[in-house]
Amino acid sequence: MTLGETTFHQPSTEASELLSWKVKLLYDGACPLCLREVNFLTRRDAGRGLVAFTDIAADDYDPAENGGIDFETAMGRIHAITADGTILKNVEVFRYVYTVLGMGWVYAATQWPIVGPMVDKVYEVWADWRLSLTGRPQLQTIVQEREQHLQRCRLND
Repeated sequence: MTLGETTFHQPSTEASELLSWKVKLLYDGACPLCLREVNFLTRRDAGRGLVAFTDIAADDYDPAENGGIDFETAMGRIHAITADGTILKNVEVFRYVYTVLGMGWVYAATQWPIVGPMVDKVYEVWADWRLSLTGRPQLQTIVQEREQHLQRCRLND
């Protein structure tokens, strides 16, 4: 089920019972700016476990455990999954995570009719240029390199 930028994915009952986090943030652990934001949010979470952080660049990243969001999709735009299985992407991720951490006021203006679409557009431009702005290869190159790396890891197992 899709609602604008939000997609609903129902977790299993067993998985739902084990959750203590309110939102799982998928982030690129190879991105210095992303790591800066994750470190800030981790400090704001202050050990409460409200936000689960999942590094999509980790070798063990598994789309099946993350709303079916594959590596390439997660690298293209920021995603998060709420405890009820709702998939969020783009600026909606920041709105939700900051709200969960008690800082919803930071992104409150992004819900206003004129400001919201402008911020969404700025994020789209940022997301399109994020890799080159941080000195990294294009997305297709990163995806290919990751697949080659994971194949080598499987051969060595």
